Amino acid sequence: MSQSELQPNNDEYNEFDSFAFHPYNVMLALILFGLTALFLALSAAFIYTRVQSDLPPIKLPTIFVFNTLILLASSFTMIQAKKAYKRDDTAGYKRLLLITILLSVFFLAAQIFGWRELFRQDILINSDNSASYLYIISALHFAHVIFGIPFLGTFLWRANKYMQEPVSVLVYFSDPAKLLRLRLLTIYWHFLDGLWIYLVLFFWINYLVR
Repeated sequence: MSQSELQPNNDEYNEFDSFAFHPYNVMLALILFGLTALFLALSAAFIYTRVQSDLPPIKLPTIFVFNTLILLASSFTMIQAKKAYKRDDTAGYKRLLLITILLSVFFLAAQIFGWRELFRQDILINSDNSASYLYIISALHFAHVIFGIPFLGTFLWRANKYMQEPVSVLVYFSDPAKLLRLRLLTIYWHFLDGLWIYLVLFFWINYLVR
């Protein structure tokens, strides 16, 4: 029996059907709006400071581009995990969540190496204002990836705990609340991915426009 067969087919109101107006969705929308405003404000402040002080551009280490590929891979595995959930694929769902966590940790480790590469180029946080903006912006993104990993871990832990027997698997997959939370986490992960791509392009364009 699939997840769709377990859900009643009627016209009664279901809070999980009204995804756009669900409190969880509204909360996430406000969070993402706030983060977008924060990073746009920091970007504008970076440009203003650089122009006013006539600061030299900063060339991002190549590993920053490599980190983009890692995040793209983690977004792909999140999409596949959601698809596995919808088709009641227990093993695939668990495996893809684990891969997403490992890719996220890999990204964090690679980002530390990216900062070390900046150190080797004598680009320190107190070198000039443009360097400090780079560290602050990348560190904020770093922190939000860390913030998301415990949620991924919670999904994986619950899946391992409650998806042991056929009946418990059916109950788990038929719970609309869990699907809603998985959808929200997937949106958050795509947002972090898009935000990182924006940041890499932003600093790269600023390097080209001297």
